[in-house]
Amino acid sequence: MTTETVETLQLPFDRPGVLDVGPTFARLRARHPVTRVLTPAGDPAWLVTGYDEAKQLFGSDRLGRSHPHPERASRISASGFMGGPTGNFATEKADHSRMRRLLVPAFSARRMRQLEDDVQTLTDDLLDRMIAAGTGGTPVDLHELLSVPLPIYVICRLLGVPYADRDHFKDLSERAATMTGDDPVTAIVELMQYTGRLAEAKRAEPGEDVISDLVAAQREDPMFDDNQLAMMVAGLLFAGHETTVNRISIGVLLLLENPAARDALVADPSIVSRVVEEVLRLAAPDGVGLARYAHADLTVGEGEHRVTIPAGDAVIFSTLATNRDGRAFDQPDTFDVGRAPNAHLSFGHGAHFCIGASLARTELKVVLAGLFARLPGLRLAVDPAELRLHTERLTGGLYELPVTW
Repeated sequence: MTTETVETLQLPFDRPGVLDVGPTFARLRARHPVTRVLTPAGDPAWLVTGYDEAKQLFGSDRLGRSHPHPERASRISASGFMGGPTGNFATEKADHSRMRRLLVPAFSARRMRQLEDDVQTLTDDLLDRMIAAGTGGTPVDLHELLSVPLPIYVICRLLGVPYADRDHFKDLSERAATMTGDDPVTAIVELMQYTGRLAEAKRAEPGEDVISDLVAAQREDPMFDDNQLAMMVAGLLFAGHETTVNRISIGVLLLLENPAARDALVADPSIVSRVVEEVLRLAAPDGVGLARYAHADLTVGEGEHRVTIPAGDAVIFSTLATNRDGRAFDQPDTFDVGRAPNAHLSFGHGAHFCIGASLARTELKVVLAGLFARLPGLRLAVDPAELRLHTERLTGGLYELPVTW
């Protein structure tokens, strides 16, 4: 870019390295924590980089995923998921309340405890395979052998997706997350059709899983139709897979690049919960962020940073930036496993706090503790400067993570 005029800055911003977010976010946060930018699609939006401003907006009932005129709304990208407005503007609040009511039991503490044994078994199996592949010092791709398959297997188990369909789902999810071309739209249609077939199968043969729960709920709620069920399941499949894949890989990288933290985890696995929270704070892999739309004019910020966002405008939350706000965190760029409290915004805040937060935490705790218990000498097999982030995918993330031990 050839200008510092903030109104012309376009996402995603350049990043010097996969763990270095670059100076642009910090400059914006200091001068304009809520400011106009252009989305990757070239449309205008407001970018939120300040922690306090993000919390205020997350808590506002004037923001939503829908838009009264979706054909005129700013697009974030061509992605099949979160590329633009979703849902029905007239019924969004009621639809969201229904979704929370239906899904809370699926992500209850009891189900997470039951699922933890499955996560442990899957992790142990994947680590066995990875260690076998690296016998003799051969570098292996941890991203492909561990980070990618584990969340797929786990979310398939939780939702009741057949084990044999995991590769098909992985393909659909990754295609839908791509931000360019026509294929993301095709992929979301295919994913919707796929989840519709799953729901039909569960009507004939229900199990103890989320899709069976949702099918049963349809009998009690005639407004909860097949299209809404398929959209809900497709969203869960995507959110439960893509974001956790990326946080496992970048979390491992953070520990490898911070050997004192890694050594502390190896010496005392009981600190894994604190390690996970710091990974969640710093491991946001994307440079775009969460998108919402203003359902009415709203004002945010204080003093010289106070701005009014007009109804209909797009608002993008960059947790990549808000979680590094020095007003909320001491030494915000430091990976500190002793940080307490650690009130990061990686799962949002308020009424829209991510319902799958407990699942993501369970996976990260099991995989990070298990990995470094079995491979305390794990190290990168390449120079960190050689690692690359996906820039064409909505959720970002690493292409690969070559390691040895």
